[in-house]
Amino acid sequence: MTGKIEQGAAAKARPLQLAEVLAIRLCHDLSGPLGTLMGALELLVDDPETAAEAVPLASEVSTALGKRLRLMRAAWGGATPPLGVSELAAMAEGLPQGRRVGVDLSGLDPALRLPPAAARLTLNVLMLAAESLPGGGVAALSSDPRGDVLATIAGPRAAWPAGFAAFLADEAQAWGALDATRDLEVSRGLQAPLTALIAHASGLRLSLLMAPAAEAAPPLLLRLAEA
Repeated sequence: MTGKIEQGAAAKARPLQLAEVLAIRLCHDLSGPLGTLMGALELLVDDPETAAEAVPLASEVSTALGKRLRLMRAAWGGATPPLGVSELAAMAEGLPQGRRVGVDLSGLDPALRLPPAAARLTLNVLMLAAESLPGGGVAALSSDPRGDVLATIAGPRAAWPAGFAAFLADEAQAWGALDATRDLEVSRGLQAPLTALIAHASGLRLSLLMAPAAEAAPPLLLRLAEA
């Protein structure tokens, strides 16, 4: 009986735990751009003669920050609209550019229209793909013959996160990835279990396929029909 009570308490704590880790992640991701923006504005106030440098920098950072926030809201906030290929490309502009990651959507059917649940999951897949290219590279989405979406990553160190296949196979393991601690290291590794949890909750299915070559990362298949 004690074990069941403890399991029930842990399950009830999970939404709060996820909210805490997301909050850490948001603060981490936004603190850098916000610091740069504040520095540019302070420089402009202290020395108006620097306007030629400070104003373009502030404008560039604020635009990038706005795109990043738009992506996070759609991917994590549950306010995802239906997305066509052009809207998906616009959302992808919010991905961090520091890793030199390119996004290739040329393989998608131009008529593709993702409903909200599939659009949200696809955005999270793109965010995970960008994080899975620490040495830079290309994250690509393409339509397969059945109308599903295939995600691939290619780059010098391209690899899906350790444990991701297990998270996709078992929702409990995805939750378990958040159980040990809530520090910044976990928040950096949040995207893999979060993507899996969103897939489980949506009724859509993500699955890793066989890699085309031994050194390549396996493609990730997003089935658009509910499982």
